[in-house]
Amino acid sequence: MTTNEEQIRALIERWATAVHDGDLSTVLADHDEDIVMFDVPPPQQGVRGLAAYRESWPPFLRWQAQGASFEIESLDVTAGDDVAYAYALLRCGTKEDFADDPDRRLRLTLGLRRRDGRWVVTHEHHSFPLDSTTEPARDRAADERELHRLHQRWFAATAAKDLDALMAPIAADVVSYEHDQPLRYVGEAAVRAVCAAGLDAAGAGDVDWDVPDQTLVVDGDLAVAWGLNRIRVAPPSGPGVQSWSRGTRVFARRDGAWQLIHQHLSYPYDPATGAARTDLRP
Repeated sequence: MTTNEEQIRALIERWATAVHDGDLSTVLADHDEDIVMFDVPPPQQGVRGLAAYRESWPPFLRWQAQGASFEIESLDVTAGDDVAYAYALLRCGTKEDFADDPDRRLRLTLGLRRRDGRWVVTHEHHSFPLDSTTEPARDRAADERELHRLHQRWFAATAAKDLDALMAPIAADVVSYEHDQPLRYVGEAAVRAVCAAGLDAAGAGDVDWDVPDQTLVVDGDLAVAWGLNRIRVAPPSGPGVQSWSRGTRVFARRDGAWQLIHQHLSYPYDPATGAARTDLRP
């Protein structure tokens, strides 16, 4: 008769083999309906429930199928009658990954319970050690997604003419170079006044703003976004008006949230007349 430790070891080895082989049904087989997984990528609060756990695997399995390894290097199991835990190190990566970092290992911790006479995984935690010399690419990607969402909220607030929502990510000490004079606007109140005037200028018509070609660069707690601003105003009757300008925005992460600390907007000018060219199109 096999011991609890032997049963759990076999379960984990079967799971690791299934991950390597892309066998999703076996990957899921010995997991509880209420599984909570803390994974390498987001979400920060973890993956909760078997349905969410199932949905998290296909992108990894597609990457795995390109030739990456997923092999248990060491595994320790401690089991009681109804509760157990295990921890392991796995070789997880491509040949290129191991060429760059031969010691690369995925860390795995599992919590298990016996339910209806069989062991099931109720908690799973994966991680790679943080390289203190570089920010992990996955964190930068998460920051980029958050900044894109911030801009989407801005665009939606513009269409809704919701001034408070527009100002939500603006830092109190923001410095903004706007399209019109003066040379600079300093502070949230000054920028709020500019935004209010822009919304008021649309009157009863519709207004929207977006940046179709936006580029984002994130480095730690600072980020820069740039692209061409497209502003469209449609009066209740008559033809609409569209203009394009250039925009650069600098963000700082403060107290865990991204805030706009600097903005630079401009129109190109006609060197022959000195007039702003608001009629240009990309």
